[in-house]
Amino acid sequence: MIHVSDGGFIIQIGGVMRRAGSPPVGLATGPPGNPSNLMIARGSSRLRIARRGTATHRDLHVPRAHRAVDGPAPALTTTTHGELEMTVHLGARATLALLSAVALVASCHNGNDRAAPPASTSTTTSIALTTTSTTAASTTTLPAVEAKSWTVLVYSIADTDLEPFLISDVGEMGAVGTTDALNIFALVDRSDSYSDEPVLGLPDWTGGKLLQVGQGTATVVEDLGDVDTGDPAVLADFIATGIELNPAQHYALIISDHGASWPGVGDDGSAGGNVLTLAEMHSAIADGLERAGVAQLDLLGFDACLMATYEVASELAPVARRMIASQELEPGHGWDYRSLALLAERPDTDVDELGREILNGFRDQAKAEGTADSITLHLLDLTMMPALDSAMASFATAIDERVAAVAPVLGATRADTLEFGRSPDPVESTHMADLGQLVAAIGVEALDLAPQADQVTRALNDVVLASVKGRSTLGATGLSIYFPETEEFLSAEYANVVDNSKWSEMLVGYYRVGSEIPADSQPRFATSGDEGTVVELSDEGVTISAALDPATVTNIAYTTVSYGVILPDGSITYLGDERTTGSDTADGTATGFYDLTILRMSDGLDEVEAYVSIVWDHEAGVATISVPMAYYSPEDVSGETYQDVLLLITVETDTFKIIDETYYAYNETLGGYGELSTDPTGIIVPEQYTRTPDGSGTWDATSDIGLYADLDDIELTFVPLESGLNLWLELTVTDFGGNTATATAQITTP
Repeated sequence: MIHVSDGGFIIQIGGVMRRAGSPPVGLATGPPGNPSNLMIARGSSRLRIARRGTATHRDLHVPRAHRAVDGPAPALTTTTHGELEMTVHLGARATLALLSAVALVASCHNGNDRAAPPASTSTTTSIALTTTSTTAASTTTLPAVEAKSWTVLVYSIADTDLEPFLISDVGEMGAVGTTDALNIFALVDRSDSYSDEPVLGLPDWTGGKLLQVGQGTATVVEDLGDVDTGDPAVLADFIATGIELNPAQHYALIISDHGASWPGVGDDGSAGGNVLTLAEMHSAIADGLERAGVAQLDLLGFDACLMATYEVASELAPVARRMIASQELEPGHGWDYRSLALLAERPDTDVDELGREILNGFRDQAKAEGTADSITLHLLDLTMMPALDSAMASFATAIDERVAAVAPVLGATRADTLEFGRSPDPVESTHMADLGQLVAAIGVEALDLAPQADQVTRALNDVVLASVKGRSTLGATGLSIYFPETEEFLSAEYANVVDNSKWSEMLVGYYRVGSEIPADSQPRFATSGDEGTVVELSDEGVTISAALDPATVTNIAYTTVSYGVILPDGSITYLGDERTTGSDTADGTATGFYDLTILRMSDGLDEVEAYVSIVWDHEAGVATISVPMAYYSPEDVSGETYQDVLLLITVETDTFKIIDETYYAYNETLGGYGELSTDPTGIIVPEQYTRTPDGSGTWDATSDIGLYADLDDIELTFVPLESGLNLWLELTVTDFGGNTATATAQITTP
């Protein structure tokens, strides 16, 4: 831990909060003088967590900035380059089977069409339902209504730590409500732990309710009780019931919760953390639509993190014409559901107009909430996925056929590709890489793969209709794909992803070639030991460099510079890492730079230092900084249990001014992230990686005390290191097989 005093800071091992973990990617794998014997022991004491993004307000009800919904939305600014059109800114389960053909409209009151209940009131209507209970169902005969233009079905999995955000979303839906042209029908499953806020005139509840969302009100269609939203049958029943009760010409389904890319969505807290896999979502949506007599959804939306992936789009293309999803982690405010007002104002709105309005609303709300620099959201044409599937199969097959020759290109390209859901601890990274960037770069560097790469690029261009992006995600092309850099982090479950065998087979071949790199071709410096290491101090910081053995340069994927403070017992507490790509070693020299600053966090009472993992985007003029942390609720401040947290910071490269910061909770069950919701009286602490003299390593809290988790009050500043510290520098080169060589140096900070 690091204690701050007027005379500097003292670093020591200790404290009640500790977890074992994998070292940052690229970190030397052993103690000083023996970087090959690092032993990592991962602990098992972890909390399960939940979905979308950061609580940045003192109370748990997160206020939203209001966005005008009157009048046309501002047009998206798009640029077409002949490849991709990019937009730069932007346990009982109730079986809901109807016994008779009845229709319910939320705004019908006492049988009078369009007569909405008074504001701030709620009503409960029984409908003919069959449940697993033996109690006879009551039946209410309801007036038939003509099909409206649009029905929006919202599957809100709020039985998670994202409940405060999702309940705020329901309030936004009520700002529009069911109208003559629009139905809004929702299943909202609430937790008993995270929020007690009323919504649309309904007091807090626990469990699931079917709601017909009115204008400022909600009609309870059915109280489902303790429902498992991770059960695909529940989703299928919801779709079938929602469509039968709300006939329309067009249908949209929005699933809102934690997202984790190809593993799925969910983590229902009261159902043992059950999640919906891609295959389960596919079968559930198809079943619900078939029972309702509808061929396809017009729009499938994921108000969740990381769901704009090739795997998701490919699997779900048969059940929807369009999809909206984010490649990156999504802030807690999520979508602005007031965007649905367009459907009420213009009943003839088509799906692409609706999609662009949702993107506009998300962008505008992100600007108001201060999260716009790190967002993504894309409108995807799923009818074009068969062409992309074919192109991807050809591309993966072409790579697999010559994988031994092109593996170095794949490794270096993957290391330089925009990554989403990245953590300094690779165990908690999602390993999702931008598909368009990856394929285009491979086509340039491996010309024999250019025809197949171009085919993928053209097909992807046809899929991605519109996008909003932030400064740190300008390179996002619309879909990401699973590509761990080394086999160590490849999930065994990935091979079971439907219709993804060619890409999965290619990955297996790539890792096999990496494991077979001969010893004389693995990374090696020209001079043994640290004799060839050059260290240069300047006013800007310190540069470390070392010449490489020319025979090993070809296979290098990336270089990492890591830095830390050597403790009296010989342990090293690392302060951060920064990566450069393999192309930076093309001249035969590996180089790293550290500006001799540290991230300091303060709640106004205490100060702690934090580990930073920095990814530079000099073209966009920003850097993305990942900070591993741990959150302890007021009940767990003794350090027994905690939530793993990832703080994402965007800074300007020239001034290092912080322009965006969001705290995300890691969901171990799902393997994804969602914005952190905290109790301000809880404790949040940064974590730093500490390596002991015997080579073992752990991620440790940097203070016994920590900071109060009132996230709005936490100040972040980069400050110079205190002079006189014994600083440890590591320069590590890594090849595409995960083999490393490390040059080290020790200096005293000026």
